[in-house]
Amino acid sequence: MYLLLQTTWDFVLGHEGVMGSPFFPLLFSFSIYLFFCLPYVLMDCLSVWVPLIRRYKTQPNNAVTLKSIKSCLALCLYNHLVFILPVTVLHWYWRPVNLPREAPSVPSLVGGVLACLLLFDFQYFVWHLLHHKIPWLYRTFHKVHHSYSATSALTTEHSGATEMLSLALFAGINPYLLRCHPLTELAFFVLNIWLSVDDHCGYDLPWALHHWVPFGLYGGAPHHDLHHLTFKSNYAPYFTHWDRLAGTLLRQPPHQEHHEHPE
Repeated sequence: MYLLLQTTWDFVLGHEGVMGSPFFPLLFSFSIYLFFCLPYVLMDCLSVWVPLIRRYKTQPNNAVTLKSIKSCLALCLYNHLVFILPVTVLHWYWRPVNLPREAPSVPSLVGGVLACLLLFDFQYFVWHLLHHKIPWLYRTFHKVHHSYSATSALTTEHSGATEMLSLALFAGINPYLLRCHPLTELAFFVLNIWLSVDDHCGYDLPWALHHWVPFGLYGGAPHHDLHHLTFKSNYAPYFTHWDRLAGTLLRQPPHQEHHEHPE
């Protein structure tokens, strides 16, 4: 397994010039995001005519429209170009890329990715809870993300600039704080984007990750879709332990009704 990691890392080192570009983080994250969104967008388009796909939607009566797809893509692209790009250029200037020759060990990579993920989950839980409990924070920073009460893949990054920058800060600083290898950092970024898209995909697919993680420790798309329906529960993005401890965990929608967020 280590040989595979070293081979992968040698490939990355062969493109060190690309990795060292100030534009790489933006292009990498945006491309990976669209790659993970694309299958769900295709399913959304087909679900209008294919009942087999529609049966797995968390909200079968809500169809994704071309207008919403364009709106989500436009806002995401705008935020990346206007806000994320300048930050990544500053980060490149402040912390030049210095890649080690050796790949991380397997335990180091797995442990680092898991630690980053758990830390991000806690950071987002606190951030998210505060933005729902304090009306001014919700109105000013988080309301844009709740423009859609029915989630779909492209609503993942349908948010205001401050929210996107906050989450990017959490994701970017955690590998640095935990002194992770750059390959571990890349693996965490890819996994974090995938889990975030999976959270918002709007489908409860039988092979989805939350069906495989035991004891209901991982929420998945149904968990986060309930948050968009009720506004008062399921604040952690991935795992369920923080919501359990805070008493905000919800498994089933109350009477299938939509609750407006108090302003």
